[in-house]
Amino acid sequence: MIPTSRYGEYYKALIEKNSEYEGVFYVGVKSTGVFCRPTCPARKPKFENCEFYETAKEALLASFRPCQRCRPLSHPNQVSDVVRQLVEAVEQNPEKRWKTQDFRNLSMDESTARRQFKKRFGMTFIEYARSRRMGLALKHIKAGTSVIDTQLASGYESSSGFRDAFSRIMGAAPTMLDESKVLKAAWIDTKLGPMVAIADEHELYLLEFVDRRGLEREVERLRLRTKSAIIPGTTKPIQSIEEELTQYFDGKLKSFKTPLHLIGSPFQQSVWNQLVQIPPGETRSYSDLAVSLGRPTAFRAVAQANGANQLAIVIPCHRVINANGELGGYGGGLSRKNWLLQHEKTIAYEG
Repeated sequence: MIPTSRYGEYYKALIEKNSEYEGVFYVGVKSTGVFCRPTCPARKPKFENCEFYETAKEALLASFRPCQRCRPLSHPNQVSDVVRQLVEAVEQNPEKRWKTQDFRNLSMDESTARRQFKKRFGMTFIEYARSRRMGLALKHIKAGTSVIDTQLASGYESSSGFRDAFSRIMGAAPTMLDESKVLKAAWIDTKLGPMVAIADEHELYLLEFVDRRGLEREVERLRLRTKSAIIPGTTKPIQSIEEELTQYFDGKLKSFKTPLHLIGSPFQQSVWNQLVQIPPGETRSYSDLAVSLGRPTAFRAVAQANGANQLAIVIPCHRVINANGELGGYGGGLSRKNWLLQHEKTIAYEG
């Protein structure tokens, strides 16, 4: 996440088409819905219409599509036909979930596509397509618009076409909402980047950073387990967690009170209950948690339960590190994990 203090510098580089900033940032233009490289030859946008991102994936998750003039997903000095063809195919049908047969239909080798995307952009083609698809869903969530407004904004002339796309993105068709349990999803901006919160009228079900790897699968599992439709909107638990996150990032809150809905096996829930007992500013190892549960050899199972947590920060899986003191893994990224731990040490010290 690029701090707003850098926006002025990056906007100046954009106006000047400064090639020294190639690869340093991408700019999303809110008025056109595209994202560009710093040297894009297109007419320059107003400053207030710009959002800056460190990676193309961040821009995709923010729902921007790649510019057709500067082609931000192509190497500045070398345009790959494979990459160009696949990017164009995604834009023709952004909600499509790609399978092996789809590559064969294009007379293309799947492993070649994966390798070229990984080399150029640090992500595979499937990750790119998923990010673009998830970005569209998160755009609807961020806007919080009605189903009809979303249909029109998405450019779908027929309601049937929109229903199909909506179903592929969020897993539930709008026409079924009145007959199903409904969960609301909202976009929450934080110091560490945007998060998505999903809740009913009483409890919070999911809280994750929008660029978390596997977020789309998490949302799908949640929908299937609860047999729910997920639509943009807000509820009291979402309003509550947004307020508490603001206090937390401002260093004014140590524990969360928003009601939670935990979906997991008895063992997983026992691990999560142990996590919330770790005081801010402290850490535990997977082995420590296994011992506290009376199952000292179950540290691998503890690690898996830790990774299955769908309530980031609130259930503090970031407070679990390796036995040797290293950070270990974290779905939101190790830089965020380190920031959270340092932040909580400050809170604990000042408290």
